[in-house]
Amino acid sequence: MKLSNLKPAKGSTHKQIRVGRGEGSKKGGTSGRGHKGAKSRSGYSRKAGYEGGQMPLYRRVPKFGFTNVNRVEYTPLNLATLQAWVDKGVIKDYVDTDMLYEMKFISKNEKVKLLAKGELNAPLTVKVHKASKKAVEAVEKAGGKVEFI
Repeated sequence: MKLSNLKPAKGSTHKQIRVGRGEGSKKGGTSGRGHKGAKSRSGYSRKAGYEGGQMPLYRRVPKFGFTNVNRVEYTPLNLATLQAWVDKGVIKDYVDTDMLYEMKFISKNEKVKLLAKGELNAPLTVKVHKASKKAVEAVEKAGGKVEFI
């Protein structure tokens, strides 16, 4: 080992180049911003979607259809899923949104709709926001009941 071989340990130095501190630093003069133009000025910030004067994409793409801002999204909960949880022993005789949240099936403010896909054999009390007619019939046929929040 010689003085000419010494180097700092890998990852120990974090030297940043200081711009605008003279020509000897390689980042003097224009400070890496090039010559003239909006990008070279202080305080410049490009607007989102700006394409240098070209017609922006959001104006070129045709717009059609309708988005209802009042639409309510429901997370579907199938009877087959309930039966699988009963078989595994995850639920016994009662299911509500707090249990579904604890099981990480839904997030805190999601709404749940019970759907009739699959079969249910266990008598369950299901407390959800909405349910299809067939799902309600299937739960009642199995000896349970559906309550709405």
